[in-house]
Amino acid sequence: MSRVVLVTGSTSGIGRACAARFAALGDEVVFNSARSVAAGEELARTTPGALYVRADISDPEQCEGLVGRVLERYGRLDVLVNNAGTTKVIDHRDLVSANLAVWREIFELNVFGTWNLSVAAMDALRERHGCIVNVSSVAGVRATGSSIPYAASKAALNHLTALLARAVGPEVRVNAVAPGLIDTPWTADWDVVRAAVSSRAPLRRSGTPEDVAEVVVALAATGYVTGEVVLVDGGLSWA
Repeated sequence: MSRVVLVTGSTSGIGRACAARFAALGDEVVFNSARSVAAGEELARTTPGALYVRADISDPEQCEGLVGRVLERYGRLDVLVNNAGTTKVIDHRDLVSANLAVWREIFELNVFGTWNLSVAAMDALRERHGCIVNVSSVAGVRATGSSIPYAASKAALNHLTALLARAVGPEVRVNAVAPGLIDTPWTADWDVVRAAVSSRAPLRRSGTPEDVAEVVVALAATGYVTGEVVLVDGGLSWA
């Protein structure tokens, strides 16, 4: 039987690759974004059985509405992929630029938004013995990343993954992936970083959205894994 899979932030990059891979397996996919409406509607139109719902997950009411639309259309929810996120590129030594407004903006989506939607979806996921896969970052594991607030948000997300897994098991499994440098629109002009990764990582390249999607789909299908954060960085963390 096909699953119903909700992927947030799924009109481009990692989210889009995750949605495409689930759809290729025959699952019914719900695309989501806070903006990029035309792109989301086109993806839903060209993906059999799919739905697009515009919602800003940093707003708890919109999270409730998003889950409501999914249940209205499909009657169930099996997999939630919390991919939506944001960042600011700020040198770690530039403490002044990493002001509280930046911290609030990043945490509002990366941490609080993930929490909002996970809570909103929990009853539906429990009913299906479903799962959550959070898209984190290697910046939440190592002292790296596009900015200190971003890295701290992903560290919080990693710990949230473990805590939530303990709280909602055995009915719902919760895991995360922690990508390294991935070739997405966000990182299109990061040529210096890409060259450094390619020279140091054992796999000698930066990652693709499809590399991350492969692990997300595997975690969604693996019934005896929960509370884990899986690095998807070509081995760079151990180089």
